[in-house]
Amino acid sequence: MAVVGILVASAAAWWLQRGPQAQMQLAPAASNASAPAGASRPPAVEAATVAITRIVDDSQTVGSLRSRQSVVLRPEVSGRITALNFRDGERVRKGQLLVQFDDQLPRAQVQQSQAELSIATANHQRNQDLVAQNFISQRSVDESGANLQVAQAKLALARATAERLKIVAPFDAIAGIRVVNVGDYLKDGADIVNLEDLEAIYVDFRLPERFQTKLQRGQRASIDIDALPGRKFVAIVQAIDPLLDANGRSVGVRACIDNRQMQLRPGMFARVNTVFGEREKALVVPEEAIVPQGGKQFVLKLVPGAEVDTLVTQRTEVKVGVRRPGKVEILEGLNEGDRVVTAGQQRLQKDGTAVRVVDLASKAAAQPASAASAPQVAQASPPTAAPAKALVGPNPCLQAQAAGAAKPV
Repeated sequence: MAVVGILVASAAAWWLQRGPQAQMQLAPAASNASAPAGASRPPAVEAATVAITRIVDDSQTVGSLRSRQSVVLRPEVSGRITALNFRDGERVRKGQLLVQFDDQLPRAQVQQSQAELSIATANHQRNQDLVAQNFISQRSVDESGANLQVAQAKLALARATAERLKIVAPFDAIAGIRVVNVGDYLKDGADIVNLEDLEAIYVDFRLPERFQTKLQRGQRASIDIDALPGRKFVAIVQAIDPLLDANGRSVGVRACIDNRQMQLRPGMFARVNTVFGEREKALVVPEEAIVPQGGKQFVLKLVPGAEVDTLVTQRTEVKVGVRRPGKVEILEGLNEGDRVVTAGQQRLQKDGTAVRVVDLASKAAAQPASAASAPQVAQASPPTAAPAKALVGPNPCLQAQAAGAAKPV
């Protein structure tokens, strides 16, 4: 009896220990048996909606500033400086006398030529009266007429030589720093001072040859100057070089900046953003949605499936336009509001695959408290630029553009 009791107790203990585990193991098997064969969870993907935004078709490059007009004054004849009628860095007007050379000898030659001209004129007039009375031959009249012309030419030469000793400003400009003084003897061609017309500033830059069909006169470009941070200037394209550089395969462009405030100087380094066009309602998608294949561009568009509340993929070829950081313009293939896959394309082997969209943006938005509770450090506001002075008169760049349009080359 004792042995039988021990066996019964052991069997009861084994049953109490193994019974619940066996039931737990049988439950999943029963559930799997009740599920339809071949059923699996759809792959998870991330998706984005085709949005409408403003796209600017532009190109960035660098350039240099130069004066609208610039010249270095040099004498045409040798001489000694007797007067300098300007100060370094001051504004000069067109026709203003800037440098006077010693002209005593040329003035004396002018007076001598005037006296010779007077004699030649009187002789020629007297011979004309005498030939009318048949006192002299026509040959004498011809010789006196030739002498008169020679005297006139000598006077014109003397006056031109004297005028060469006066250097005047060829246009309105600002004088540079002179390198000569009163009393210096200069040979012809020596540098005296540079003149810079700064009312308008040219910016010269180059663009790759693929943009040459988009470039047109009158287009606008945004200019950033490293020496003037925070300031933007607007330049108007004035000229496009018809000859492309064979070394760099680039086209030269010259644009004009209104500089009546005198903030820009020739030689400055400029960052140029040339605008070719703007589209207010452009379709854009994240650049991760583009799947290149065989020289073409595709996206995986999400469309409703055969079952309710299901989404399947549809491979769609698109034509892309301007690319921006993180965004790609879609010209053809999609419409506003379409949804495309942005992550998980590698798990979608064939078209028409059912997918499950994971919205990561909503999860990130569900945790704003931690960011809001973080201590905020007060930041000093950037210095405010001084207000610009009111400009007086028409834009010199627009005037130059109108003059160029009136006289096409």
